[in-house]
Amino acid sequence: MKVLILRFSSIGDIVLTTPVVRTLKTQLEDAQIHFATKYQYKELLEANPYINKTHFLKERLSDLIYELKQEKFDYIIDLHHNLRTLRIKNGLGVKSFSYRKLNIEKWLMVNFKINKLPPIHIVDRYMETVKSLGVKMDTLGLDYFIPEKDDVPLAWLPENFRERYVVYAIGAQHGTKKLPPARMIELCDKINRPIILLGGKEDFETGEVIANFFKRKPGDHATEEVLQQLNKQAIVYNACGKFNLNQSASVVKKARYVFTHDTGLMHIAAAFRKEVFSIWGNTIPAFGMYPYRTKFTILENSALDCRPCSKIGFEKCPRGHFKCMNALHFDFYLE
Repeated sequence: MKVLILRFSSIGDIVLTTPVVRTLKTQLEDAQIHFATKYQYKELLEANPYINKTHFLKERLSDLIYELKQEKFDYIIDLHHNLRTLRIKNGLGVKSFSYRKLNIEKWLMVNFKINKLPPIHIVDRYMETVKSLGVKMDTLGLDYFIPEKDDVPLAWLPENFRERYVVYAIGAQHGTKKLPPARMIELCDKINRPIILLGGKEDFETGEVIANFFKRKPGDHATEEVLQQLNKQAIVYNACGKFNLNQSASVVKKARYVFTHDTGLMHIAAAFRKEVFSIWGNTIPAFGMYPYRTKFTILENSALDCRPCSKIGFEKCPRGHFKCMNALHFDFYLE
């Protein structure tokens, strides 16, 4: 049986499809699992042993459809469910199953704060898509496989960050999903441990602002003595833009705790069963994309009548006050 899975974006959403990939491969007899996504997400799938073949959307969708037609699939599992995947399904003309996106329910929540959202994680909604094939959820949670070439040895990290460090993933696709830099500094101060900042090249400058705030000057014994008296132990290494995605995942895998905005590294951390502290701004966990099957703490300002203001996010707060992040309490405990 040859099965095609469709999910074109983004990092977190693709990681969240991994239980579907695994259970199809392990529960269907002689299953060949193919996965189609955008070329930019190639590294997410390259080491997954449950995928037999990958297909990538590069420029023209028609080229991808032509390539997929040659495979003669038995089934299509559409975990994206948009106009692009509709064209693929129509072009291939084989039986398909598509997951429910809950667009109406999300629209009601965003615009009228009417909560008709089911209390079901998106992973379990993905799994409902393959229910009719006799496939059931197992107990293994999310998967993330790091190629050997991308495993980051601890020796690559600065000496003070090789044991019991904390990862803080400071990036996010939209501005309203991220803490302002001053609040990131406040959070790092409360974490009070060696902290490695992860993000893309676009996050490097913000990472430098944070790292420089906690930088200690060699020979400044008076300041060092005061910091010790106050039990200030936060030191920060800005690794934003220094690692590719799989290398960043390797750093996450070796972390003691992971702090993260609503972004892809949150789900990668869940795949490694890390204890996650999940920071939410304009979006809400009720949309169904909180950390899956791992220990986690939600950090959110739930006392606002304007939240959620979007199912995705904005560059800036539509009301200008950004209270979902500016008035967020950092209520957590680290052992």
